[in-house]
Amino acid sequence: MKTSKAVRLSWFGGADALQIDPVAIPQPQDDEVLVRVVAASVNPVDYKIREGQFPPIREDMLPIILGRDLAGTIEAAGTSAHYMVVKGDPVFAHIGFDRGAQSEFVVVKAIELVAAPRSIDLVHAAAVPLAAMTAWQGLFDQGELQPGQTVLIHGGAGGVGHLAIQFAKAKGATVLTTVGTDDVDFVRAIGADTVIDYKTERFEDVAKDVDLVFDLVGGETQDRSFAVLRQGGTLVSTVGVADPDKGKARDIRVPERWMATPNAAQLGEIADLIDAGRVKVEVAETFPLDQVREAYARLEQGHVRGKIVLTFA
Repeated sequence: MKTSKAVRLSWFGGADALQIDPVAIPQPQDDEVLVRVVAASVNPVDYKIREGQFPPIREDMLPIILGRDLAGTIEAAGTSAHYMVVKGDPVFAHIGFDRGAQSEFVVVKAIELVAAPRSIDLVHAAAVPLAAMTAWQGLFDQGELQPGQTVLIHGGAGGVGHLAIQFAKAKGATVLTTVGTDDVDFVRAIGADTVIDYKTERFEDVAKDVDLVFDLVGGETQDRSFAVLRQGGTLVSTVGVADPDKGKARDIRVPERWMATPNAAQLGEIADLIDAGRVKVEVAETFPLDQVREAYARLEQGHVRGKIVLTFA
């Protein structure tokens, strides 16, 4: 049996729960493809799973391989996928919870992957899929953001936030965002129209009658966000559902709990935006596979500009 290395979780816990284990190289079936992974990103959901704080992943489901998104090259194809792909093709993907992306070889379903952007390397491509799907689906599917509308994005310098700013601008929206002092110039450079330094300003003093708040922070920031929405506006959050009763008087819409789902069509549109130079991908740091614990620790420290990426080359 041929094996490869993967980041595997056999028990919930701290850093020591992250093990690099040999696992069988999976074989693609039907319309699946086997991807040789060059890089995979580390996302907040990964350390929440590790800690046992992500309800969809239960203890009786362990061991599992961690990770939700990757970039690499086609290694092999199932019987129904040969006409779609060629060995060596560069691809990137956001995969379901039934598999893990932080592995040297990963089986990916045809509906989960698209050709990687030509204008960036595979390390940067690996930083895109889950964060991009979260930003895209949060803004446009959940938030129903339209051209000409105004959106306030909390946490605009992070992995999801920096992509959300650029997606909203590409679709013709006006973008306000909250960031720390060190990130003001960064988010302005990627297109934010109004930048609010949360360390020195209250966003309520700047943002008025916005159509959509896209909350990536939660807590008090989420609660205060109702005040800046227009009548009939929308509050979408990735960090817990806001209390809809707080917005009832002004018909503020609060979507129910949601999670980003794989969508190859949307990912392909995002790849086109990247290749057109309309979206830039920020990678904060890269870590080789054998430093996976350090990679998770860096993300857990917070205030990461862009994404943390594991490399497998």
